[in-house]
Amino acid sequence: QVQLVESGGGLVQAGGSLRLSCGASGRTFSGYAMGWFRQAPGKEREFVVGISWSGGSTYYADSVKGRFTISRVNAKNTVYLQMNSLKPEDTAVYYCAASLGTAQAMGSHRVDYWGQGTQVTVSS
Repeated sequence: QVQLVESGGGLVQAGGSLRLSCGASGRTFSGYAMGWFRQAPGKEREFVVGISWSGGSTYYADSVKGRFTISRVNAKNTVYLQMNSLKPEDTAVYYCAASLGTAQAMGSHRVDYWGQGTQVTVSS
């Protein structure tokens, strides 16, 4: 079992930045690919980005490429999402996810554990 807790969400103006953090406890963190998903009101949950267990491979949704950066520090059991140049359409609940599959497979929602989510609101 892996427990995931997100933090860092909030309200920001368009063009601003936020950094989300996700702390993990339970089974060996470094054994999991990690990722972020988001869900806007009335929409399905969508993949944002995934990172391999080593941090050596990352996969981004086209909508966030060049603006968002994922990273992880296995010694701290933490994964981060740096979000720059935020747009109103980035407004959503952001969920941290862990997978025993590959980071690329997370794009197909291959997820074993979810966090509870953190709200990100971008005002225009």
